Amino acid sequence: MKEQQLEQSSNLAVEARGLVKVFGDHRAVDGVDLSIQKGTVYGFLGPNGAGKTTTIRMLATLLQPDEGSARIFGHDLVQETEAIKSRISLTGQYASIDEDLTGVENLVMIARLMGYSKKEAKGRANELLSAFGLEEASKRQVKTYSGGMRRRIDIAASIVVTPELLFLDEPTTGLDPRSRNQVWDIVRALVNAGTTVLLTTQYLEEADQLADRIAVINKGKIIAEGTSNDLKASVGTGTLNVSLLNPEDRPRAISVLAQKLQVTVSPAGDVASLTAQVADASLAAEALGELAKEKIAVHNFSLGQPSLDEVFLTLTDQSVEEAKESEEAR
Repeated sequence: MKEQQLEQSSNLAVEARGLVKVFGDHRAVDGVDLSIQKGTVYGFLGPNGAGKTTTIRMLATLLQPDEGSARIFGHDLVQETEAIKSRISLTGQYASIDEDLTGVENLVMIARLMGYSKKEAKGRANELLSAFGLEEASKRQVKTYSGGMRRRIDIAASIVVTPELLFLDEPTTGLDPRSRNQVWDIVRALVNAGTTVLLTTQYLEEADQLADRIAVINKGKIIAEGTSNDLKASVGTGTLNVSLLNPEDRPRAISVLAQKLQVTVSPAGDVASLTAQVADASLAAEALGELAKEKIAVHNFSLGQPSLDEVFLTLTDQSVEEAKESEEAR
């Protein structure tokens, strides 16, 4: 049993138990437990003020926990800080590079600070600029870069020395869809090369796309943890989408389905579509049968798992917009 526990611990990049951080009378982090396997993306999902960033700052050795313990690759968070720092990197929500320098100057400077020779620093900078699609912009000042280019150069700066554990704190905030997809590709490439990534995000699609496992944090506590499918299944509700052959049948179809399912049935999409949340797949099938009895023709239908958005709203009991408007905990 003890050997099995040791083997499990050796496969963990992060192992935290009961982490607490208090600011005044506010418990920003209130007993967080985490177990993150090496070589995976672990999503840390929650509204503003939930304690995501504070947890990241503790695990990245920038804040000392008030209670609890953590080990990063087996090293104690408090007692072996230097050993941890050499194996991790943090990319925050805002670019940390010098905007008055060019892209290549930034990367060469960081490489030199990390102990590279002049020749090695230039070689590593050019390698990263090529990998991140920034070769053409390499000699431009970073302040002329677009938002997506800034995020790419910032992540590149974080991996001049490739970290074993990379903390990405909301790396795609404010980016357009194309730039966001580019960052996602970078994250996937890093993990394929062996880096473990702890990703905090408010973008539910981002967690769904990237994370092997997801923890949902709210008010400083982990309230759910598992794969994306685990979390969706935990809500226990599916979504029934129905497209009718004749749009004029929609009011009658809504009435029939609402009576059978005993839930709210809502118009959706085009004039012939409707949707409802259904807890029981067999009941959904019976409801579709009722439509046939009433001679309401169905063009097509689908019954799927709830989206991660719906899971998030159910678990945190607040809207995404409300979450974004609330203040971030320290």
